[in-house]
Amino acid sequence: MKAAVFHKVGDIRYETMEDPKIEDSRDVVLRVTSTAICGSDLHIYDGFLPQLRNEVLGHEFMGIVEEVGSGVSNLKKGDRVVVPFTIACGKCYFCNHHLEMHCENSNPEFYGPDGGLLTEKGGGLFGYSDLYGGYNGGQAEYVRVPFADYGLRHVPEGLKDEQVLFLTDIFPTGWSSIEWGELKGGETVAIFGSGPVGLMAQKSAWLQGAGRVIAIDPVEYRLERARRVNKVETLNPNEVDVVEAIRSMTEGRGADLCVDAVGMEADRNFLEKAKAVINLEKGTPKVLELCFQAVRRGGIVSVVGVYGTPFDNISIGRMFDKGVTVRFGQSFVHKNIDHLLDLVVQGKVVLDDIVSHVLPLAEISRGYDIFKKKEDDCTKVILKP
Repeated sequence: MKAAVFHKVGDIRYETMEDPKIEDSRDVVLRVTSTAICGSDLHIYDGFLPQLRNEVLGHEFMGIVEEVGSGVSNLKKGDRVVVPFTIACGKCYFCNHHLEMHCENSNPEFYGPDGGLLTEKGGGLFGYSDLYGGYNGGQAEYVRVPFADYGLRHVPEGLKDEQVLFLTDIFPTGWSSIEWGELKGGETVAIFGSGPVGLMAQKSAWLQGAGRVIAIDPVEYRLERARRVNKVETLNPNEVDVVEAIRSMTEGRGADLCVDAVGMEADRNFLEKAKAVINLEKGTPKVLELCFQAVRRGGIVSVVGVYGTPFDNISIGRMFDKGVTVRFGQSFVHKNIDHLLDLVVQGKVVLDDIVSHVLPLAEISRGYDIFKKKEDDCTKVILKP
């Protein structure tokens, strides 16, 4: 098959590799019809997450079932499905408590309770390094899907790939970021980052009852798309002090919920990069700090942007003084995907209006390049094998 193979930092190639095959009775082999580039893929591409072995990247994908393991009774060849990006067995303690991202059986080599820098990680993820199971991802013509009887969801007739592809990750991730904010109705939600996850968080905020949604991003074309597709207010940190602006918009209090949809790869100046080198940090927690400043006393900060290393000088004192609640982590895809699919089927949410580019998989290098560099007004890239 053809696949997008990561070789080293900044080097991903379209090349031939061995076809996947059934390795366990609960596997299926999927023919991929659509896949996408996610900001989390850049963590490996840019070297923020170590990966020494060649690997097929990509955890947002869907397709047609081609082969079915003997233990899978709810799927058959020809079924059209979407695939949650978290790999879960459905039978362990954490899966039984709807915490599938912490599955005890999907990352046998590196799993553990500690969540260390390079050891004892969470459950398996598609195409996201050996630390998370070493599974090849979906930026390929075919992919092996473990525990397929638990994870895969059938796609209803009449829906295009683009309408449901983002149920794999970014819509459930955006949804979780708001769900963790425990909205009662009418709250002000400030969402830092208007990339794909930030845009999905904006949609989710309206669906969950927000009274006001503010999008923050330093890239103007992203803010323009946020205004156009999600009808939100916007702030550009290159033009205003966003913390003071949010306070002025909320009678001096701050937002009820602040969402960090950026993570460690926020824009940095030279001094911030030098500090990171000295402290052995990857990236920066600056967006997280802005959230702690911009949230009201007693408010909630929700973090779905990825952080991979420790950071010094995090303002614990501010968090304590303000009584801030903080939620981090991977999204609850398995728990929420059926409800979110229903929202799509009922026409209550549109997901494909964030797509800026649809490219053949053969143009994978160009896709990563324009997505990383934010060129050609790139917001979200879908790839067609």
